[in-house]
Amino acid sequence: MLSRAAWSLMLKKSGHGRREMHSPEAPARGEGKMPPYANWYAERSYPMPEEPFCSDLNAEQQALKEKEKGSWTQLSHAEKVALYRLQYHQTFAEMNRRSNEWKTVMGCVFFFCGFTAVLIWWQRVYVYPPKPITLTDEWKAQQLQRMLDMKVNPVHGLASHWDYEKKEWKK
Repeated sequence: MLSRAAWSLMLKKSGHGRREMHSPEAPARGEGKMPPYANWYAERSYPMPEEPFCSDLNAEQQALKEKEKGSWTQLSHAEKVALYRLQYHQTFAEMNRRSNEWKTVMGCVFFFCGFTAVLIWWQRVYVYPPKPITLTDEWKAQQLQRMLDMKVNPVHGLASHWDYEKKEWKK
């Protein structure tokens, strides 16, 4: 959503629509050319990219690249690190470092669990009707007593487990 909004703002500022930016009949404009496609890809499993990380070098970096062609014993540690950073984006230690993304994920999980709990509470209080009287403990006790008095299912059921002489459950 945000990228679409940014893209539409950029098109409005330049005054061009999507179709007008480039058509098969007209050559591409030179003023807003994109940098060449960099096939740069480095991971732990594939650490050697085909192209260096930085392809557009400024004057200081060009001088450092020229100095690289000489003896490496004359380079300082900071210059060696700068040359490494021109070639590679991250070291193996930086690639293997754990991220703190799990904190964001767990925060979102707890937020949605809390939101769900509030929603369920709200439904129980304001949406659902009150519990029927048949679910109260007094009603259940009276119903059990009526079933025992009527001797419901005396062979294998509830009444078979009740001792009518001692007025207690059989052991």
